[in-house]
Amino acid sequence: MASSTMSSQRSGSWTAKQNKAFELALSTYDQDTPNRWQNVASVVGGKTTEEVKRHYELLVRDINSIENGYVPFPNYKTSGGCTNGRLIHEENRVRNMRLQ
Repeated sequence: MASSTMSSQRSGSWTAKQNKAFELALSTYDQDTPNRWQNVASVVGGKTTEEVKRHYELLVRDINSIENGYVPFPNYKTSGGCTNGRLIHEENRVRNMRLQ
């Protein structure tokens, strides 16, 4: 998750460092962890439990929008290591996953 995701833009000011800490905390404290959101907020720092939960809800909504095809693939300009062929392959792979 990059620091400029749709979620972070709508849920207040989140720094890149906070977003990275949020990602790491989510991978550490899964949905079955007692006091998950308090733990995540503690790791992130500077955010309340409610702010962390809201950030997560927006992230899930963003992911669902992407997976359901509501967010178009960006038209990346290629330079060096990445080719249009691989981007087209990835777009087709994701599209096929949605059809299954």
